[in-house]
Amino acid sequence: MKVDENVTGDVVKRLRRAEGQIRGVIAMLEDGRDCADVVTQLAAVSRALDRAGFKIIASGLQQCLTAAEDGEDQTANLERMEKLFLSLA
Repeated sequence: MKVDENVTGDVVKRLRRAEGQIRGVIAMLEDGRDCADVVTQLAAVSRALDRAGFKIIASGLQQCLTAAEDGEDQTANLERMEKLFLSLA
């Protein structure tokens, strides 16, 4: 199952934002910033990555539902989506 083209732009935007946050965390470490500030930024990066992953999974589930409405058996795809979801949880 491919990532829906409509979702790709949003996911890429989220990942680029996370990329910038990671560069910021590296700069904070190099500048000797307080550990609480660094961990706060790491948590923000983690949430951004999780949101990107969940957006992809939601797109996959939508594709499964649409295909199921068209009469296609989506059992294997839904099980795959469940495993992907749990890998992020």
